[in-house]
Amino acid sequence: MTTTTATETARLIDRHGEAHALPAAAAEARVRADDRAHVFHSWSAQALIDPVPVAAGEGSTFWDYEGNAYLDFSSQLVNLNLGHQHPDLVAAIQQQAGRLATIQPSMANDVRGELARLIAEVAPEGMEKVFFTNGGADANEYAVRMARSVTGRRKVLSMYRSYHGSTATAISMTGDPRRWANDTVDTGTVRFFGPYLYRSAFHSETLEQESQRALEHLEQTIQLEGPSTIAAVIIETVVGTNGVLVPPPGYLQGVRELCDRYGIVYIADEVMVGFGRLGEWFGVDAFDAKPDLITFAKGVNSGYVPLGGVVISERIASAFDTVPFAGGLTYSGHPLACAAGVATFEVFRRDGILERVRDLGARVVAPTLAAWVEKHPSVGEVRGQGLFWAVELVRSKESREPLVPFNASGADAAPMGEFATAAKKGGVWPFVHFNRTHIAPPLVITEDELVRGLAAIDDALTVVDRYAH
Repeated sequence: MTTTTATETARLIDRHGEAHALPAAAAEARVRADDRAHVFHSWSAQALIDPVPVAAGEGSTFWDYEGNAYLDFSSQLVNLNLGHQHPDLVAAIQQQAGRLATIQPSMANDVRGELARLIAEVAPEGMEKVFFTNGGADANEYAVRMARSVTGRRKVLSMYRSYHGSTATAISMTGDPRRWANDTVDTGTVRFFGPYLYRSAFHSETLEQESQRALEHLEQTIQLEGPSTIAAVIIETVVGTNGVLVPPPGYLQGVRELCDRYGIVYIADEVMVGFGRLGEWFGVDAFDAKPDLITFAKGVNSGYVPLGGVVISERIASAFDTVPFAGGLTYSGHPLACAAGVATFEVFRRDGILERVRDLGARVVAPTLAAWVEKHPSVGEVRGQGLFWAVELVRSKESREPLVPFNASGADAAPMGEFATAAKKGGVWPFVHFNRTHIAPPLVITEDELVRGLAAIDDALTVVDRYAH
């Protein structure tokens, strides 16, 4: 791990060769005190957490107040696609703030309109309109509202292994355990099993079988729930937090066909995988699938200012040509957020971000992770695409028993805690969820940083190999 001494003047050299002084130890104490006294944290028992104070970030790295440097292998919450403090995004926000900091959504604004046009230009054909939101959860909320309004139906089908946000309808559609304490918010959701060959609910032995049987199961669910009651099917194009589950060949096309057959709206949740994470503008491009609605957030401007949205097909948009859409947000299409989004497109095209993601994913990440399956008894499976991968950790390759139980906490989750601690000591901040670690660094990560980070993860895996047999 890269460190500096907290008692001396710590000067860190960023990727542009510029020196930065870290705040003094007293500043860290103030951050800790204010946080613990006044900040109420999400998804946490407040008295049982000790958040790490972060002093600075640059590119793929962030530092704590003691000068410890961490490669950000989670891109924070898989949103920092262009990394920390990207100068183009910072400059775009500063320039926009200097001429028009905000304007209400009912008025036309240049950067809002430009970003909407840029998004439409890279979206699947026939998706020309964009409704802006403040983030991914409300993007999913509004996509469902559109589907329900257009179809006149109520139910929404979503996967058990999914996360769609923590607002009312979004958390009800979510499959993972974060839904459990909020399960009565929206009663119009029904869950189904998506494809997951490694732990197949359909006893499949091949990807082709898994795709076919998962589609048969989805159609049975539609039929038993009543097609005339179902407004939408919402699917993360690649399931994110719940496993980086890449859809098998033909699955998303099959979902499209089922939705057409039964008059159901197909919503692609691309909050996590949109804008380059898979090496495509939108994840559906990698699977030749065309949804009715695409939800996005995170990577559209790396979260520098909160922004999300819904890309809308002509069929859905035209339903509101003469009928008002019943929804809106004060900060929809906020100029500061949109300015950073426009700058994101410029950086992607100038620096060949999509091409480098595909290259690094195929040439560096895929073979490195494949070697881990042979090397580490704790590695059951690796899967992913671009710069979005999961390493599934097990106690037995034969039985596929997870390294820790589903939704484990406390002592039951200790092995994953040991892995995370080892990774951090190696200078990498990992993304850990249940029995998996995910590989999701900023898309601007250098090849040397990527190789170094993967080596640190490799070393950390040896810590949990002792649990496997």
